[in-house]
Amino acid sequence: MTTEELSYLVVSKLKREELTLATAESCTGGLIGKSLTDIAGASSIYLGGVISYTNGVKHRLLGVEQSTLDACTAVSRETAKEMARGAREVVKSNIGVSVTGLAGPDGDGTGRPVGLVYIAIDNGGFSFCKELHLEGDRASIREQAAQAVLQMILDFV
Repeated sequence: MTTEELSYLVVSKLKREELTLATAESCTGGLIGKSLTDIAGASSIYLGGVISYTNGVKHRLLGVEQSTLDACTAVSRETAKEMARGAREVVKSNIGVSVTGLAGPDGDGTGRPVGLVYIAIDNGGFSFCKELHLEGDRASIREQAAQAVLQMILDFV
């Protein structure tokens, strides 16, 4: 399924369920927010997002604990979960989602592979994170990660 098709389904499903969404994006750089706002009527469910490309923004705007960033790094399950929660809380939505990872072409100097991505979802009562190992060039990894987040929303709702 294409990103456009997934976005349409997400907007439709959240409208039916009367739920709102916020995003916290790192390696996708706003692709999720863009794909949602490409759909007419998305403003009724998509309240906004934060492109948290640096640790400072993850900490200051999303409330990711500095100790999490120091101990686990930005590309981790723990950071992804805190980002999703932070997006939901800051934007005051029903659901928050996040994505953080290594899109390449270079790694982060820790030896972890390009294509390692964490996506998370949080609704205040439940939080879930999934580790992905994506392949391809930078654009492809970013697109796959955005699609995985959209699919996660569909599966969750």
